This record gives sequence, C-alpha cells and structure tokens, in this order.
Amino acid sequence: MATLSEDLQEWVDRSRGRIGTLALEPRLEQIGKVIQVGDGVAAVAGLPETRLDELLVFEGGLRGLAVDLGEETIGCVLLGDTSAILAGSTVRGTGEVARVPVGDALLGRVVDALGVPLDGGDPITSETLLPAEQPAPAIVDRALVKQPLSTGLLAVDAMIPLGRGQRELIIGDRGTGKTAIAVDTIINQRASDVVCVYAAIGQKASSIAQVIEAIRRYGAPERCLFVIGEADAAPGLQWLTPYAACTMGEYFMSRGRDVLLVIDDLTKHAAVYRQMSLLLRRPPGREAYPGDIFYIHSRLLERAAKLAPERGGGSLTALPIAETQAGNISAYIPTNLISITDGQIYLDPRLFYEDQKPAVDVGKSVSRVGGKTQAPVLKALSESLRLDYAQFLELEVFTRFGTMVDERTRKVIEHGRRIRAVLAQKQFAPLSLGEEVALLLALSEGILDDLPIDRVGAFRERLGPWLIEHCPEAAALGDQAEQLSDDLRARLGTSLDALARTLDSSGGSKGTPP
Repeated sequence: MATLSEDLQEWVDRSRGRIGTLALEPRLEQIGKVIQVGDGVAAVAGLPETRLDELLVFEGGLRGLAVDLGEETIGCVLLGDTSAILAGSTVRGTGEVARVPVGDALLGRVVDALGVPLDGGDPITSETLLPAEQPAPAIVDRALVKQPLSTGLLAVDAMIPLGRGQRELIIGDRGTGKTAIAVDTIINQRASDVVCVYAAIGQKASSIAQVIEAIRRYGAPERCLFVIGEADAAPGLQWLTPYAACTMGEYFMSRGRDVLLVIDDLTKHAAVYRQMSLLLRRPPGREAYPGDIFYIHSRLLERAAKLAPERGGGSLTALPIAETQAGNISAYIPTNLISITDGQIYLDPRLFYEDQKPAVDVGKSVSRVGGKTQAPVLKALSESLRLDYAQFLELEVFTRFGTMVDERTRKVIEHGRRIRAVLAQKQFAPLSLGEEVALLLALSEGILDDLPIDRVGAFRERLGPWLIEHCPEAAALGDQAEQLSDDLRARLGTSLDALARTLDSSGGSKGTPP
C-alpha cells in the first residue's frame, strides 16, 4: 500500500512539473460540422471565416477544398476516400490553400495531386511546398518563344513545329493516337535537357501503366515526373491533378530549366468539374457545364510561358490533349481549348484507320508560334512540303474516279505517295534532327521517287546508322544549325542516293551497303 502511494505521489509530482513548463497561449480554432456528404463533395456549416479554395481538414485527416461559399453552408470538394466521413463529423479550417511538394526528389516518381507516392517507393521528402494554383507569369516577365521543342515526329517538326514556352493542343477522336504523339515527344527529350511532367486525368490504370512503362523503357525517366489522377480516384483529386502537375513543373522553370507538361486529358477534366459543380448545385449552362468552365482551363494553360532572362530564362511548354466526338471540333470544350492555345494538332480517324500514323491532318492543324522557332536547317527544307502534300491529296482524290492523267500529274502523285510514306512513323521511334533533315532532302531532291513505295519504310529505318557511318556531319546537326552548305548538301545527297540504290537492288531485306 505504501509503495502504491509513493508511486502515485511521484506521478503527481512529474505531472505538476510538466504542466508548469507548458506555454499557455490563447488559440483561436474554427470548428464546423458536416451537414451532408456524398459522391466526393460535402456541405459544411459553422465555418463563417472560411475563404475560397481554403484547405479544410476532416476527422481522420481527410482534406478538402472549399470551392463554394454559401450564406449558411460551404461546398467542399474532398481529396480522398469519403467512406469515413459522416454527417455530424467535425471539420477544421486551416487558413491555407492546397500545397504540393516540389523539387528534384519528385523526378522519376509517380505521385498523386497531393504528392503522395503511388509507385510503392519512399515518401517524398521535399522541404518546399508551393500552392497548387499560382498566377500566370506577367507579360513583362515573359520573353519571345524562339527555341524549338523537337518532337522527333517528322510530320510535326516539319509542318507544325513547336517552340519552348508554347501551348499546343492535341485533339482528335478517341483511339486516334493523341497520347502516342505526347509520349513520343517525351521520349524524344532523352537527347535534351528538358524536364517532362505527365499528368493523367481520369485514365484507366492499365493505360497509365503502359505510358509509364514506355517512357521508362525508351525515354529518360530520371528527368520525368508522373502526376496521376486515375479514373477511380476521388473527383477532387482528378480536378486538382493538372494544377498540381503545373506547379511541380513551374518549380524547374523558375530555376532556368525547360519543362514539357503533357495533360491527358482536359476533356475528362472538364467532365469531372461538371460533375462536381452539379453536385454542388451550381447553375448549369451550355451542355450542363458551369459558367466558369473556360476560366478553369485558361488559368491553367496561361501558366505556360518562356520567362525573360532576368527571371532565369526557363520555359514551360504545355501539350494539353482533348477528345472530340465524331470529329466535331466545334463542340464546347474543343472550341474553348482551341481559343486558349497557340494552335492544334488534329488527328483524323480516317487517316488512322488507313494506317497513316501519326494521323495528323495537315489541313486542320496549325502552330501559330512554332514557325518562328523551327530549326533554320529544317525550315529551309520544309517550306514547300505542306503545299506539295496538300496538292497531292487533292489530286489523289481526283484520280480515284479512274480519270486519265498526264505524265506530269502522275509524277506529282508518285512524289506525294513518297511524302506520305516518309511521314508515316512507328511509335517509340522518334527521329533525330539529322535524320529529319536527310529525309526532307531526299524528298526535295527526288531521291525517293524511283524507289519502290514499299521500300521507303526500310530507307527510313536504315537511315540513322547509315548517316553516322557515311555522313556524320549531317547526323550531328543541332537545333541551331543554319542552312546546309553546298558541300554538305552535295555529300549528303550522294550518301542518300547510295542508300536508295542499295535498297532498290536488295529489296531492303538483305545486302550490305557498298
């Protein structure tokens, strides 16, 4: 009994000592309660000081964003599983906006919109947290877009060139290769210093896994970051994904680096936002979208920019993807995005089903900035390519009716078929600038006109090693290379002619170059 009293007295003394060292300071804490919850949104009451987009914390640590401020209740978008949240649960205001981790620790990782790892690796240890939504750079902080961003796709680099700091929409029907163009562009940056950020919104887990695996196999995953809001994620996380990915990319841009941001895709992002808005009882407008649907995408894509030298000179290039229905580019969301971006790459389902991949429709595709950034050596050789290809397409349709054609028209059609064959390209096999220049020179000089059409593919496949061996100066061409000198043009033409003659005699399946 005496021992128990001594132990009790010792515990009391220790407790008094701890209480005496406590710093007692008044603290104001807002506590509200959940009125209603379901389908990824919640109605909260009792937090009159809450501000728009403020981060709220629910019981169990689940977080949400206050996106709709009413007179009596707050509409909140939940950023996680809502099964543990019930009506009457407490919720606290933080006075902060949603912030995400940024920095080199994210490179090579797969995370969600809040920076939580999804690849089974260690937690992200970043000392810097930045708001998921930030204002776009001011006009005075921007510089002209001058430097090219090579995709490795001849159809794009020659006729719809991109620049670092540009916003270019990739648009087309479902299953026409939109993601393939974006992935090939990411893979092509393995030879550059560009940091790549891939944001997946509402995609199937299997599709996302295929993209990640392709980039890890063919690209430079150590300079890539994957921000995922897959189809079964909470609507709030899907909605926040592109903004978080943009913030993670802006961190590198602010430090003078070049960044490529792929957003796949904004059509699903708009659908998720429409779902959230209808659940929050916001007034529906055209096609049931809320009135601010244009604003949520414009404030995202306007963050893509080329910064002025005094701001570090970094750039953020955005490649948003949008899906059309039956090729209808005049629908609500596609027209919104076309008006926000600096051009679009339109993929035609008819070309895709004819096995013309990438299925780029050069008539409906345009780059309003990239022509000023195109590599000079590439620009000099591709000036007439678009016109020649368009002329061929018109003549080909005309001759399908069985009309007799003269010799000149026949040559134009045969030359156009070589252009189409050269523009066709396998996935995960981007071309170097030297290979693109060589292909364009072969077209302009008519070197391929006498080569059977079924051997043009073999010509393109053997071109890279052939250039390294027979014309290394052409293989080493860089983005800033000027027009080909007469000597280099002559030597490159001779080398390409020799390759064509080799394939013409061997059929492209056997034989060695002379």
